[in-house]
Amino acid sequence: MDILEKERKLKKLEDELDRLEDEQEKREIIASIEAYKVKTMSKLTAWDRVLLARHSERPNVKTYIDALFEDFFELHGDRQYADDASVIGGIALFGNRPLTVIGHRKGCTTAENIACNFGMAHPEGYRKARRLMKQAEKFDRPIVTFIDTPGAYPGIGAEARGQATSIADNLFEMSDLGVPIITFIVGEGGSGGALAVGMGNTVVMLENSIYSILSPEGYASILWKDASKMKEAAEVMKLTSYDLAEHGIIDGIVKEPLGGAHHDPEMVFDGVRETLSSALTRFAEMTPYEIKTARYAKYRQIGFFQRFNYDHLKPGGQS
Repeated sequence: MDILEKERKLKKLEDELDRLEDEQEKREIIASIEAYKVKTMSKLTAWDRVLLARHSERPNVKTYIDALFEDFFELHGDRQYADDASVIGGIALFGNRPLTVIGHRKGCTTAENIACNFGMAHPEGYRKARRLMKQAEKFDRPIVTFIDTPGAYPGIGAEARGQATSIADNLFEMSDLGVPIITFIVGEGGSGGALAVGMGNTVVMLENSIYSILSPEGYASILWKDASKMKEAAEVMKLTSYDLAEHGIIDGIVKEPLGGAHHDPEMVFDGVRETLSSALTRFAEMTPYEIKTARYAKYRQIGFFQRFNYDHLKPGGQS
C-alpha cells in the first residue's frame, strides 16, 4: 500500500469523524487517526516520497511567495523571444531585505497546469531567470530559487530555440554571480531543468521532495526497458532528501508533517522561513568574492566526493 492509498484511508476516518456527534466517539476516532498516521506515515519508501513530491495539493511556488514575502512584483519576459509562464520571477521583500525570487510554477488545477506547462520550462523561461539573476547582481540582491519541475520541456520548439544551451548558459552565469543563491527544492527536482536555477550557495530540500537526473519511470525505461519498475528505480536512484544529504549533495532538510507538506503548510513555511533567514544572515558577512569562492568550492567538493565513492572505480582507474 503506497502513501496515496494510506491517505485515502485516512480521509475515510476523517469523514467518519465529521459525522459523529458523541464527544467520546470523536475522541476515540481522533486517537485512532493519530495512531494510524504514526504507524503508516512515519516510515516512507522512496516511491512514497516521489508520490508526495508530485501531490496535487502540495504547496507550489506561488504559495511560498505569498506566505514568505511581501510586495512581490513579478517581472516578465526574456527580452529575446517571449514570456514563459512555467517560470515565475520578480522582486520581493523578506522582512526589510529586497530579494530576487525565481521558481518553477505549477498550478492547482488542470487548466492552471496546462497554462504553465506543468512546471516544465522552455528556453525563454531559463533566459528570463538568467536575466533576473544578472539584474539581482547589479543591484546587490540575494537570489532565492524554488525548484519544482519534472524537467525542462523536451518539445521540438524548445529544442529548436536552444534548450540545452539555455540551461548551460544559466549554469555558467550562476557559477560567477557575486550575490548568494539560496535554493529550495520543494517538490520535484528533475534533471537539467532543476539545475538551471539550482546552483545555490545553499541548497535545501523539503523532506518529501526529490532531486534526480530523471524520473523513476524514465530511469526504469532506460535501464530495464520497463517503466512499471519505477518503484525499484526510485530506491536505486537515491533521490530522496535523506539520500542526498548523506552524500553531501544538499546542505539541509526542512521537515514536513506526517503525510506531507499539504497536511500542515504553515509548519513547512516556518521551516523555510527560518532556513532562509539564517542563510541570509550568514551571507551578509561575506564579500562578492567570498560568495563566488564558496560556491565554487562547494561544487568542486561534490564532484570530488562523487568521483571517489563510485564502487566501480578502482585505484589507478579512469573516471
